[in-house]
Amino acid sequence: MRMTHFKNADVDVSQLAAGTWGLDSLRWNGAMSETEAIEAIRTMVQGGVNLIDTAPNYGNHSSEQIVGRAIQGLDRSKIFISTKFGTHNDLFTGGVFRDARFGTVMEELASSLRNLQTDYVDFYFLHWPDAHTPIAETMCALNFLKQQGRIRFIGLSNCDQALLEEAMKYGQVDVIQPPFSMIDQRVKALMSWCRKQGIDTMTYGSLSGGVLTGRFREVPDWPDNDVRLSFYKEFRPDVFPRVMELMKTLDEIAAAHNVLVSQVAINWTTQKTDVSTALVGVRSIRHVAENIETFAWELSDIEMQKIDAKLEALQLDQL
Repeated sequence: MRMTHFKNADVDVSQLAAGTWGLDSLRWNGAMSETEAIEAIRTMVQGGVNLIDTAPNYGNHSSEQIVGRAIQGLDRSKIFISTKFGTHNDLFTGGVFRDARFGTVMEELASSLRNLQTDYVDFYFLHWPDAHTPIAETMCALNFLKQQGRIRFIGLSNCDQALLEEAMKYGQVDVIQPPFSMIDQRVKALMSWCRKQGIDTMTYGSLSGGVLTGRFREVPDWPDNDVRLSFYKEFRPDVFPRVMELMKTLDEIAAAHNVLVSQVAINWTTQKTDVSTALVGVRSIRHVAENIETFAWELSDIEMQKIDAKLEALQLDQL
């Protein structure tokens, strides 16, 4: 497993991280059983992954609870737990609402610690910006929790540079968590700026909802409530054909190395200078093993350039 040294946090983190949004059976079709999920997470840890990312609104707390059970009996000091706050499921409307006030942050962390069966969280993220709460108030809460030792590092997810700069007036920001993949590069400039500030980047969506695994050669026939259809533009009828053109290049490179297309995509992401670690969803024990095997090889500079040129020609990196 390749590792990255996080500058502001001053810790070494695996370049592959366990993402657990896919354990949300409310939004993802075909989510794993709890038993399978626990085994998959432990398999990742055994394979050298030392970061597990979750959130309370993934499955209405169920994802955090599964992670909590998965880490029991493991050496907690060698595992980084990342979770979030500020985004809440609205069980009446089926939507979400945001609340990052001081008191809410306190309540949410207490709940997350119970779910995770631990007495501290390593990386604690504002999940989405709360337009109604000043970031000064949110940072005050995070600094207080950090002083207490209940969280170790402060993160902002899905944020822009203006919010980061404002947050940094009130305390150290250690990491951001933006979307980033071959097909979603809208935050490249922000990631580069963050690296210069010592702020590391955990990217999510590395496999674009699974389309960059090579598994889908047609738009999937998922139920309308599967979040991937709305969250990932890759499945839109106007974008999907271009993704299939990209797959021809990825197929060619995968065949040359005798590896899976998903490994090409993960290597492309983790070999980008501004990516510190890539969150990849826990979807099956077999996929976990395949993803870990990614780090037995690397893309050459020529192959990286070939993929980038294809993305530019298809204008996928500009969507």
